Amino acid sequence: MQIEVLKSKIHRVRVTHADLNYVGSITIDKDLIEAANLVVGEKVQVVNVNNGERLDTYVIEGTAGSGEITMNGPAARKVQPGDIVIIIAYAHMDIDSARTFEPTLIFPDEQTNRLA
Repeated sequence: MQIEVLKSKIHRVRVTHADLNYVGSITIDKDLIEAANLVVGEKVQVVNVNNGERLDTYVIEGTAGSGEITMNGPAARKVQPGDIVIIIAYAHMDIDSARTFEPTLIFPDEQTNRLA
């Protein structure tokens, strides 16, 4: 049997842009992608602390060091610039592996979205 467990989390970053006319996804600063052990194209859940919205999308790589967090496409209606979000990725694994697995959790500066 396999279960879904927390794999990666970027905890509390500020949305910098929203682009309603983009195809879709979330653009994340490359440094944050790497630090959180995410993969470009990976499915993530975005949780909006400001309004409680939860949505699924996929990762697009932004410029390293930019602090960019951009909601693209229809998600731009649910998450606005200035909102604080938590970005979560999950993985499927067997129960025994899940018991010892340690997720990657990062806590960037909420004002700049940069790692301390």
